[in-house]
Amino acid sequence: MTHADTAPAAAGSNASAPIGQQDCTQVPRFAGPPTFGLLPRIDQVEAERGPGSVDVKILGVPYDAGVSYRSGARFGPAHVRASSRLLRPYNQATDVFPFATQQVADCGDLGVNPFNIDEAIATIEKAADDLRADGAKLLTIGGDHTIALPMLRSLARDHGKIAVLHFDAHLDTWDTYFGAPYTHGTPFRRASEEGLLDLERCMHIGIRGPLYGKQDLEDDAVLGFQIVRSDDYQFKGIAHVIEKMRTRLGDAPVYVSVDIDVLDPAHAPGTGTPEAGGVTSRELLNSIRGLTGLNIVGAEIVEVAPAYDHAELTGLAAAQVGYEILSVLAANQAGATAPAGPVASDLIPKAE
Repeated sequence: MTHADTAPAAAGSNASAPIGQQDCTQVPRFAGPPTFGLLPRIDQVEAERGPGSVDVKILGVPYDAGVSYRSGARFGPAHVRASSRLLRPYNQATDVFPFATQQVADCGDLGVNPFNIDEAIATIEKAADDLRADGAKLLTIGGDHTIALPMLRSLARDHGKIAVLHFDAHLDTWDTYFGAPYTHGTPFRRASEEGLLDLERCMHIGIRGPLYGKQDLEDDAVLGFQIVRSDDYQFKGIAHVIEKMRTRLGDAPVYVSVDIDVLDPAHAPGTGTPEAGGVTSRELLNSIRGLTGLNIVGAEIVEVAPAYDHAELTGLAAAQVGYEILSVLAANQAGATAPAGPVASDLIPKAE
């Protein structure tokens, strides 16, 4: 397999430069290995560049035993990877080569027990510890939202209290379902109760739809979350949302959790608990671009359920979300403090 250069070669460049995507001038995009973005596997990178040479590791977690409605997110990682074949080396919106300034590699899928949720959570937590031990960041593809809790447990051991930026239609701070404390609707309540979260820095974006009662919102506030509603994008605008998001997160270590149902079902039908009135894919992608310069310590994309998808709409959206997250991490590694490129002036208004 051949890999393409992901940016113009620098003077004196050598084999230590990051290994990029499959060279699609030599191998068609619909052929080759089924990795995210046609990127190399971790074993390939470490064989060529040595252990500890990967900056961002992509991990699939095909687990959905925590869902409360439609199942199928266990097939999400494979679907997102298949939908990522059109990702290219240069992000024109933010003027970033996401695979040139950092080494990104696909670690495949983690095998977890689909019949024992406690064991599954422990397995995910240990895998996160092991994969991050060399200083790499993780971009995790689920799977259902249960996986957020073990990821936050792992990150909090190294970074202290975490600011969760949670894109979702739902709060996911409920207490239990049928007496079960660990489900895809409870990870952030458990994380808050365990002292993993910075209660002054967490935020939900895209919230909408019916709740069980006002108490849901009252409990959510106590657990440390501020809310940006889906309708805020229409009535207040993207620049307002990004300004509020950046102010809330500040300089805290940030974990970006993207439940694909934050998108309207028109943009992401392939998910387990869809809600009408969601954000557009353009609004979501620009929100993620607005994270450039913040201290992003990890990220996840969850709840892609391909059985309900149509024409890869959901998979394509999720893959592009992953690409934008990788672009933010690349820009941050290069020293960026704010979004750049053609969209920057619109994302963050300049002070007068």
